[in-house]
Amino acid sequence: MNSIKDVVQQKYGQAALHARAGHKADCGCSTSCCSTITSNLYDETQAAAIPAEAMLASLGCGNPTALAELKPGEVVLDLGSGGGIDVLLSARRVGPTGKAYGLDMTDEMLALARENQRHAGQTNVEFLKGEIENIPLPDNSVDVIISNCVINLSADKDRVIAEAFRVLKPGGRVAVSDIVVRGESVPESVRRSMELWVGCIAGALEEGRFREKLTRAGFERIDVEPTRIYRSEDARQFFDEAGLSDESVLAEIDGRFMSAFVRAQKPLAAAQACCASTCCT
Repeated sequence: MNSIKDVVQQKYGQAALHARAGHKADCGCSTSCCSTITSNLYDETQAAAIPAEAMLASLGCGNPTALAELKPGEVVLDLGSGGGIDVLLSARRVGPTGKAYGLDMTDEMLALARENQRHAGQTNVEFLKGEIENIPLPDNSVDVIISNCVINLSADKDRVIAEAFRVLKPGGRVAVSDIVVRGESVPESVRRSMELWVGCIAGALEEGRFREKLTRAGFERIDVEPTRIYRSEDARQFFDEAGLSDESVLAEIDGRFMSAFVRAQKPLAAAQACCASTCCT
């Protein structure tokens, strides 16, 4: 059986090719899954500011650029940047003195993102090939990390979170959109479905575990803010398509999944924080 990473790479490569051909990308699960999770995330002003192909390739579950409070001059990194929509929007917000990096492991998505960058004419953008478990940037080099429904696609979320902590500057922050489970763990039949994993559902962390992993990595000021809560009727069609149409399964997942905005901050270095105490007197 192919690994999760292989399946994700294949499905998202196909999504990029769909977008380049002028069609709306799908998340590898079903049309109903994508339309439920990825619809209406960007307003008309944001959509008008970027190439149409970037919008067609959007497979996120939120809009981290709208909530990340980016400042001019900051360095931003988008984990799993896809067609580049959040990178291009971030680059506009940090301005010419800032920089926006996009990281993706899929050649087709990188080619689409770089083409979108050329069309947008933005020079403070750089797309990198790599995996979110091994970020190809130095320690303490990024002010803000964003991500849009990508952390759930990793089978090693502890490694992703540790890498995010490593590359952030002291005081740097994480501001990601992701799918999160409310309450106890989801049914094992859902976890076993590779298609739903690719669609960002089966890999969802329970809210408490997400907080625990961030805390263990060293983050502080952790906050999980729901942005959409999904009901069983929202999921019925794509669960049917995945062969999980049992009413008891639908009842178990009713209201249990949400799109959420997850914030956390890397603590300031001791030397930088020391002047708040008597050590500087």
